[in-house]
Amino acid sequence: MSLIRALSKELQARSDESLRALFSARPDLISPGVPDFPALAARASGRVSVQRALERLNRPQMQVLETLHLCTNADTGHSASAAMLKKLINGSSAAAIDRLLHSLQDLALVHRADPPHGAAPAAAKQRHYLPVGSLKDVIGIYPAGLGRSYTELVRLQPAFAQRVVQLVGELHRAGASISPATTPMEAALSLQHWTATPESLQQILTTAPDRTAALLARFGNWAMGAVPQAQRRASVLHESADVGPVDWLLARGLLVPLDAAHVELPHSVGVSLRGGFVIESFSLMPPVPHLGHTSAGLRRNAALGAIAETLRLVGEVLYTVREQPLATLRSGGVGVREMKRLADSLRIDVHEAGVLAEFCGLAGLLRLDVDSSAWVQPPQLEWLALPRQEQWLWLVNAWLASERAPSLVGQPVNAAGPAGHRGAAGTTINALSAEAQRPDAPVVRKRVLEILNELTLEAAATDGQAPVLDAAAVLERAEWTQPRMARRFSSLIRGILTEAEMLGLIGSGALSQLGAAIAAEQPDDALGILGEHLPAALQHVLLQADLTAVAPGYLDPELSERLLTMAAAEGQGPATIYRFSVASVRRALDAGQDAAAILDFLRQHSATAIPQPLQYLIEDTAARHSRLRVGTAASFIQSEDDSALLELLNAPAAASLGLVRIAPTVVVSHAAPRETAQILRALGLAPILEEAASAVVRLRRSTPGPGSGRPVYTAPRTAPPEADIDAQLAVLRGDGSRAPGSGAHSPAAVPGSEEATQLGLETLLKAIRLRQRVVMNVVDSMGNASRETVVPVAVNGGRVRVFDPVKEIERVLSIHRIIDVEATEELFQ
Repeated sequence: MSLIRALSKELQARSDESLRALFSARPDLISPGVPDFPALAARASGRVSVQRALERLNRPQMQVLETLHLCTNADTGHSASAAMLKKLINGSSAAAIDRLLHSLQDLALVHRADPPHGAAPAAAKQRHYLPVGSLKDVIGIYPAGLGRSYTELVRLQPAFAQRVVQLVGELHRAGASISPATTPMEAALSLQHWTATPESLQQILTTAPDRTAALLARFGNWAMGAVPQAQRRASVLHESADVGPVDWLLARGLLVPLDAAHVELPHSVGVSLRGGFVIESFSLMPPVPHLGHTSAGLRRNAALGAIAETLRLVGEVLYTVREQPLATLRSGGVGVREMKRLADSLRIDVHEAGVLAEFCGLAGLLRLDVDSSAWVQPPQLEWLALPRQEQWLWLVNAWLASERAPSLVGQPVNAAGPAGHRGAAGTTINALSAEAQRPDAPVVRKRVLEILNELTLEAAATDGQAPVLDAAAVLERAEWTQPRMARRFSSLIRGILTEAEMLGLIGSGALSQLGAAIAAEQPDDALGILGEHLPAALQHVLLQADLTAVAPGYLDPELSERLLTMAAAEGQGPATIYRFSVASVRRALDAGQDAAAILDFLRQHSATAIPQPLQYLIEDTAARHSRLRVGTAASFIQSEDDSALLELLNAPAAASLGLVRIAPTVVVSHAAPRETAQILRALGLAPILEEAASAVVRLRRSTPGPGSGRPVYTAPRTAPPEADIDAQLAVLRGDGSRAPGSGAHSPAAVPGSEEATQLGLETLLKAIRLRQRVVMNVVDSMGNASRETVVPVAVNGGRVRVFDPVKEIERVLSIHRIIDVEATEELFQ
């Protein structure tokens, strides 16, 4: 029976609770909905769906599934039971394997099957299983890290097939206990029998050169390796004592050359090296890392300090960009020269400046202006007016939800970028460029935080202590819980931990209370913790006689921004020094301030009296500053509502208009009338544009419009909504399904349906493995159908390559033109 139809019958026999669990674990099965159980089975057997399901399996589940795949054969109906798998998995028990097989059955990755033909009565009473048909394509050619069998290598490697008979003959003449052969397949079977047991392999290796065991140990986790001139070195059976281990193994067929530079360790050799087991090490419990500890107080202080520093630097980034936007490269992103300018203004290194720019970009604090091709601060930015704890949550939510990886900035561009293009040699990833895009980043971040929380809870540190978690410990747990995603974790995990430390989710190497609350999806608790412990921003500085102002802590962003208009910042950290000079004071005067306003501002925000040298500097510079001002006015705003004009003049979001009040009811702007009206509408006002008669924008009040939306993090959905599951169950149970065991035949698949496509692919793949002829009903470009008897050769990329035995030619057909496929009993010789 077809594997898809067998799975369909099993799914139909399940209870609603079992189907609910399946849909929750594999939500793609009902997105979009399926009409019946055969279609559900076809989708569950699809390559993409199976691949997604395998990414959620832990290491023991994957080990059992790969072993089941290796010791079963769907073409011959050879199934396997837990007792059979136990013999191939070292350290396992039949009960544990049976539980794992049951969990895989719940996920529709395996299904029950009849015992193999000729099984003993005791074995026939056990539960036997077969994996879904597409598992082989998803797992790849090296399941469990083992190579292919000698017979498969002979069939797929022509160069090896040409010399394998000679190789076996030379081994037989040299005294090896191997049977001679006359055909390549017989020779492959002889090699397979020769290396079938650990004892026989150890006997073969007794005469091996030194370092052979160390070389073979390198193939412990993967069957393929790189060997220069592999095919040439395998051509002679070396008997001299000074031959190297590679040449010795190649000459005896213990390594098989694949091409000029790669070799493969055959399956039987790999299993024998593992002591006769497919899985050498098996454990139901995850590895427990050896963790150091830090004090809870140090962790809290480090996290709070990182948060305060990040918020301060983000505020400085916004001020710097507001003064001079970040220009983009022609190829996209911000270049090194622009990032160097930003880093110098922030007094930090270029990489940290790039990460901060990425934070601002993914949080919406910076946006790309398409007209100027530069990153600018959006108008009416709500973030600037929020309390510091809410500013932090804004950044954290945006970071969790973003598909960008900020820490990749400055790293070399991969050979194949995320968009599929190839990066130039030696190039690096620029800030705010497409190369930093990683669609799986939200899922990986969520899982990393969960692992950090799991390891912290498992460590059960004493009061006042917290476990220190490094990238190695987190990666080890990630590789156990989701081994199929290990490569994604390894490429992102160190950057994620660095970013989490900048955001205070990690402090002094340990998961902070804030990080634990975010990992548990309790942002309100995190806000409460941060509001209680984060020091309030300071509203004063210390003015000194050396023309400097010292910030004794983290300043309010508005105060820091005003200081930067009249003084230059020096140093790093919260205790910033602001130095006054003639140039800095003139910059404030050029911005529209006068000496009285500057001195009044300093008196309000200084804990000390204004030193006389600083007062003289400001007054003397103002006295020499030009009293005449020349400006532009492209439009003016008129309103009889004085309070509305006053609010507009004081609105930070209207600063880009360059508003100047020249009369009680008139304000001029350097922006064009239409641009002015557009910004006013964004502020929630309702201006009337009278551009035709005169460049006038009349202002009147309106109801406040919606503000800029704050980022709200929603964890990546791992299960479909209950309503979707209920609707799918109603369709499946309401389609007139017959009760299992009724004896009725399954209805034929509708041509062109998902079920028909998967059944056709299943038939084609089986025919390729068995070299079997099939009868295809094919439609040409004119819509004419014809039945053809062909031998399928390969399926790839939506096309099938077939051999026509009548015309003796090969053809390539599009799968979507094949209406149905029927297998015949006739084999192609």
